[in-house]
Amino acid sequence: MNLKKNISILFLLLSLSLYSQQDVFTHQDTLRGTITNERAWWDLKHYDLHIKVDIPNKSLKGSNTIRYKVLDEDQLMQIDLQIPMKITGVSQGGKTLKYKRVGNVYYIALHKKQIPDSINELTIEYEGVPKISENPPWDDGLSWNKDKNGIDFIATTSQGGGASIWWPCKDHMYDEPEEGVKISITAPKHLTSVANGRLKNTVENKDQTKTFVWEVINPINNYGINMNIGDYTNFSSKYKGINGNLDCDYYVLSYNLEKATKQFKQADKTLEAFEYWFGPYPFYEDSYKLVEVPYLGMEHQSSVTYGNGFKNGYRGHDLSDTGWGLKFDFIIVHESGHEWFANSITNVDIADMWIHESFTAYSENLYLDYHISTDASNAYVIGTRKLIQNDKPIIGAYNVNNAGSSDMYYKGANMLHILRQLVNDDDKWRSILKGINKDFYHQTVTTKQIENYLSKHIGIDLQSFFDQYLRSVKIPVLEYSIKDNYLVYRWTNIVKKFKMPIKIYVDKQIHWLTPTGSWQKLPVKNTNTALKVDPNFYINTENLTAK
Repeated sequence: MNLKKNISILFLLLSLSLYSQQDVFTHQDTLRGTITNERAWWDLKHYDLHIKVDIPNKSLKGSNTIRYKVLDEDQLMQIDLQIPMKITGVSQGGKTLKYKRVGNVYYIALHKKQIPDSINELTIEYEGVPKISENPPWDDGLSWNKDKNGIDFIATTSQGGGASIWWPCKDHMYDEPEEGVKISITAPKHLTSVANGRLKNTVENKDQTKTFVWEVINPINNYGINMNIGDYTNFSSKYKGINGNLDCDYYVLSYNLEKATKQFKQADKTLEAFEYWFGPYPFYEDSYKLVEVPYLGMEHQSSVTYGNGFKNGYRGHDLSDTGWGLKFDFIIVHESGHEWFANSITNVDIADMWIHESFTAYSENLYLDYHISTDASNAYVIGTRKLIQNDKPIIGAYNVNNAGSSDMYYKGANMLHILRQLVNDDDKWRSILKGINKDFYHQTVTTKQIENYLSKHIGIDLQSFFDQYLRSVKIPVLEYSIKDNYLVYRWTNIVKKFKMPIKIYVDKQIHWLTPTGSWQKLPVKNTNTALKVDPNFYINTENLTAK
């Protein structure tokens, strides 16, 4: 097996480990993945997160002040913080509150009467030695590394495992702090600490530490919040975008400045392509950043992390084996695409993570479409089909913090590519993609909302289409035969009531068929004619003529 194929398979295996794969779920899974009564009665408004980093002991200590709105009367609040981290104190209005731990969940008993529509705050003190990531970003936790000069190089990742690995929060995707988050990081003063949003202040402390204060004013999902610490140098630019000048900041290790200055020019090209296809960058107020980290990369909102070695492709290799994947830096393009799909539009339940990954994997070939050609775009997305496993459905189990198959990447991208063919009008398809980003801007959404939107605006009932590609592992098979001057055809290996139009070439002419599970026929000029299916449709075919 050649090196490129080895890299591709490695990518799949690592992707699989990003999500929980168990078939039997625990009570802790339910507490994590469900909108429990102890979560439902209050609406998250803002986090004020303070973190002091103890590098020698690989530990964290700090506080989180949570501002929230009361929706219904209740006195018991659920806060998540995973073992071995621990809460050391909770207070509200100057009064100490009692709390009880149940695994990774804390139940806090509130003294103050929680009156609907009131805005309240409480402060949580916490500390501990957080889980160390063994394989970031696919295994979540803290990465305590050294750069090549022996200087500390630290980062966090928490997409699958959750932000509660390293700080106390309401760790469910459905509720984001719509008023943003302030993140204050204290570390040794010779290091630079980088988080989301804009740098608001730096404070030199008497104990040889320095505090960097970052602020996000837009809604942000928990796993999008990150902390990066290292021997960073910074350079900046302005991207002239749809909504005006977008501040772009780049934080890289000091010895990588020259390489980064060249490679990160692709950020402007990425923003340009995605603003064309998806609409304005969703976080102008919070700026755009690329931050070097000691792992491959992640879509942290307004703080996209980067570790792709300042080279094109996926670690220098083309996932599609077409050559087109070497025309762009995979991490800059893919992780920046998540600013639209994951950070602005966020799934309510991790079972619907395809909304993040399918659209973003699809954005890779849209980048090629914009900057090179539609033919290059088509070749790339078709080339990624070799990564599809069809091991289990793309949608996972609901209410237990479980994602589906890693096929949410490239099977999902090819599913969306089929929809582009069904629309058969690129201006309309682009308007649909932009419409999704406008209508669901800064919202948490369900699969059903996205499915209904696409069905409505494409003008086709796509229920069985999504059942086929998201909820089953079956790839449709177009069975056909040509004899007696007829093309006879039907779908097999399909879900109930599957009905998808398909573009074919026969008698040197284009035909659109709408096969079902029953045989249909189309007159052809002669029995010896050949049939070709448009390769942009992700299906299989079986010619029964000779059988």
